[in-house]
Amino acid sequence: MREIAIHIENIGKQYRVGGVERIDRTLRETLTDAVKAPFRRLKDERTTFWALRDVSFEIQHGEVIGLIGHNGAGKSTLLKILSRITEPTQGKITLYGRVGSLLEVGTGFHPELTGRENVYMNGAILGMKRREIERQFDEIVAFAEIEKFIDTPVKFYSSGMYLRLAFSVAAHLETEILMVDEVLAVGDANFQRKCLNKMQDVGQQGRTVVLVSHNMAAIARLCSRTILLSEGTLKADDETAKVINIYMNEGLSTTGERRWDDLAKAPGTETVRLAAVRLCDERGHISDTFDIRRPITFEIEYDVLQPGKRLVPAFILYNQEGLSVFTGADLTPEFIYEQDVDSTGKRISRCVIPGNLLVEGSFSLQVALSAVLENNTAHFNVPDCLRFQVIDAMEGDSMRGVYGGTLLGVVRPKLEWQHENMTTLVG
Repeated sequence: MREIAIHIENIGKQYRVGGVERIDRTLRETLTDAVKAPFRRLKDERTTFWALRDVSFEIQHGEVIGLIGHNGAGKSTLLKILSRITEPTQGKITLYGRVGSLLEVGTGFHPELTGRENVYMNGAILGMKRREIERQFDEIVAFAEIEKFIDTPVKFYSSGMYLRLAFSVAAHLETEILMVDEVLAVGDANFQRKCLNKMQDVGQQGRTVVLVSHNMAAIARLCSRTILLSEGTLKADDETAKVINIYMNEGLSTTGERRWDDLAKAPGTETVRLAAVRLCDERGHISDTFDIRRPITFEIEYDVLQPGKRLVPAFILYNQEGLSVFTGADLTPEFIYEQDVDSTGKRISRCVIPGNLLVEGSFSLQVALSAVLENNTAHFNVPDCLRFQVIDAMEGDSMRGVYGGTLLGVVRPKLEWQHENMTTLVG
């Protein structure tokens, strides 16, 4: 049985909404405040809010825990409390082991010190001996890819250099507990992959990790257990696949639509204007997060203002590395030649991206509408029109099956396989 790494009991954090108190008040203002104090106290009660309320759970040593929820759910507040950056208003936290954290770029760095000096300073703050830091130093610098600048003050670093060194320090210094907040949302695609692989290595080393992210693919890949916060309270604490499903089904991520209600400002020409683009799940609900096994319905709504054009809506799907995965368009003669080109008004075109086709990760859509028989004249072309996530819940019935490692490729179809044993006779 594993020992407890983090024990949280009825944690709450209350903030007061309002301006900062002035320190240069006059005597008259001070006396007036004293008279108004009993009445202001009632007002103050109405201008406070609980970022966290009555949150309790335990994390065992060696667990890699995901922490998810929509913006304002209390995730970052909880991580700051666990990292001892802020104190809780109520409740009790017990941590068993040294804690390292990466909550934002450059946290804990002194701008006047060099990269080398900051590495040693961070290690010392964590209570590490110099020889412990020296043992990891070369690996930290190599991972961060800043060998040429390690003796340069970090105030001259770019944000990317800051990020790489900050993550490398947090991941390599040998803390028993590691807190990471949205590190995978920053940096280029190569560094994101590198961070993801390093996080996987950290978990396999038996260290305790708490990972906050909106990237459900990363949560599903790294975390066997996930905690869902909603409006400052603990909504779910279970296997990652189950908690992600709760997150999706409760409509916490329903921004998979973009509309243009003002026709005059909508993309297009005097012939046609774009009205809306949306993504829906198999139940017809608008969403920006989809199970890898389920179909995604792409829907484009547009207003035809002038007759006589044979119009073809299309999209290009890009992955998180900016690579075009495929183009979707109905170029069949049946569609093009059987259009009612004499009519105007609103039209809706739909197509379905089948389940078990895309890989897990983030995607974006470029949406266009063209007259293909008129030199492919584009009436509108909207890059980065919508973004969405595909997650693999790891329940064993996607192409991933029981494998938990990295799978390469820009698509991930679930193919049919046949197997047979060939018996070899010996002697």
